[in-house]
Amino acid sequence: MSTERAVTDGRPAAEVADEVAAALCTYWRDGVPVVVFNAPFDLTMLDAELARHRLASLAQRLGGARPGPVLDPLTVDRAVDKYRKGSRTLQSACAIYGVELADAHRAGSDALAALRVALALGRAYPEQVGALDPAELHERQIDWYRDWAAGLQSWLRRSKDPAAVVDGAWPSR
Repeated sequence: MSTERAVTDGRPAAEVADEVAAALCTYWRDGVPVVVFNAPFDLTMLDAELARHRLASLAQRLGGARPGPVLDPLTVDRAVDKYRKGSRTLQSACAIYGVELADAHRAGSDALAALRVALALGRAYPEQVGALDPAELHERQIDWYRDWAAGLQSWLRRSKDPAAVVDGAWPSR
């Protein structure tokens, strides 16, 4: 995405952030899980954009409730296959779980691939993932992400930066 294309084809950020937040909250109020690969990044960025434009946050739109249920294939993958070496990008997850990723980095393609990776994780790990309903899986991911963040923080403090802090909040900060 170039600046030129954003100027030509884009829409005002406030309008888009408000529209996306409204759609997500409609799904969550209806109990529909939303798949977000690396949820803490995307949902935190969305909340930051909402705040920047003085719009209601996701939690405010949900009457004070936290967003969810969210299914984050990255968080699940880190929990169920902790010791796998290599990248944990959407592209690498697709390769590992046999999911086609056409037109990588295009919103629709990435969203479809993330959904397919989530489904593949459920099939690959039926007891840890597949047997849970979306609300249970959401709650489990809170713990999994917190544990992963604590482990990363500990490693960073031992090996690189004694003052490193890794936020363990999930699905957003």
